[in-house]
Amino acid sequence: MIADKPSKPNIPRAIWALGFVSLLMDVSSELIHSLLPVFMFTTLGMSVLVIGLIEGAAEATALIVKVFSGALSDYWGKRKPLTVLGYGLGALSKPLFALAGGAGLVVAARLIDRVGKGIRGAPRDALIADIAPAAVRGAAFGLRQALDTVGAFLGPLLAIGLMLLWANDIRAVFWFAAIPAFLAVALLAFGVREPERTATAKHVNPIRRENLRRLPAAYWWVVAIGAMFTLARFSEAFLVLRAQQGGLPLALTPLVLIAMNVVFACSAYPFGKLSDSMNHSRLLTWGLVVLIAADMALAYGTHWSTLWLGIGLWGLHLGMTQGLLATMVADTAPADLRGTAYGFFNLLSGIAMLCASALAGLLWDSFGARFSFLGGAAFALATLATIALRGARRKPL
Repeated sequence: MIADKPSKPNIPRAIWALGFVSLLMDVSSELIHSLLPVFMFTTLGMSVLVIGLIEGAAEATALIVKVFSGALSDYWGKRKPLTVLGYGLGALSKPLFALAGGAGLVVAARLIDRVGKGIRGAPRDALIADIAPAAVRGAAFGLRQALDTVGAFLGPLLAIGLMLLWANDIRAVFWFAAIPAFLAVALLAFGVREPERTATAKHVNPIRRENLRRLPAAYWWVVAIGAMFTLARFSEAFLVLRAQQGGLPLALTPLVLIAMNVVFACSAYPFGKLSDSMNHSRLLTWGLVVLIAADMALAYGTHWSTLWLGIGLWGLHLGMTQGLLATMVADTAPADLRGTAYGFFNLLSGIAMLCASALAGLLWDSFGARFSFLGGAAFALATLATIALRGARRKPL
């Protein structure tokens, strides 16, 4: 009689809870973010320059906070309190948008929201790595990413429906957005239990030189590849602009991000699960190939079907790689330094995203839309070459 193969453990309930926390908060955030630029421009009378400055300051704040929150979770030896604090600040910011009568309260709300996102990001990812068994870690990150992305397309859809139902009353939609945000905080507070950590893992400064030296070369390799990968994939706003340039009516432009996020959500969990049994470098390589194909379709496509193919491939590459990169960080960083590890990873990837989007905009203005996507493909090819070169020298991750 042939013995049964040992089965993999199930994904813990706490991971499902964290996934639905992300879904609820993303529904809330996208309800607001899909309408906020129009609200600032039309209702509050802000200039495009002021809107750009507010958005830039908000994202920069989130990047800075990410490093410190991850390190603090390692020092404290606890992830959940900081995660609750981050989601709580995000929830508290939502009513402020509805109350805003000028730029001051909008700035305050955006900064509070981004500080909350910065605080929760690294501790939440470290908490997932702490809870999930190693054999299903990729599936756990893929599941969390998939549910988060479901929220990313449900939010704009719900915004459209509520605006039609309530005769374009943006403030009413902003008030409604607070409901899923506070539900997310409640689910996190009562539905997730953090595993106990040993006393020796607590109250040690994680950013001291001797502790940073404990982050192995394999981890810094993942950070470097993650930053290079991010240089190859600039902001999804360029997908919207490309589709509009291709003839998509202005009123239908939200469909671009909805379509991309549907593909992203549907592919994140299957590829996360696949990463538990497949070589990570190989899967990352295939993700880069898909990104290059998306860039080529968006650069040279003239028919609407080719443009939508590029948008779908863009969502597919995100599903293949975003959970994978989070898993690679967890696999290469010491357990007691995971918060710090995610903080540095998120910081450098965020800076790379800002640089990539600025370069894509410069190429677009100077040479046309095609060169923005060709530039992204060039960075993707450079990342592929770097992975191949390392693979030729040593066994890949």
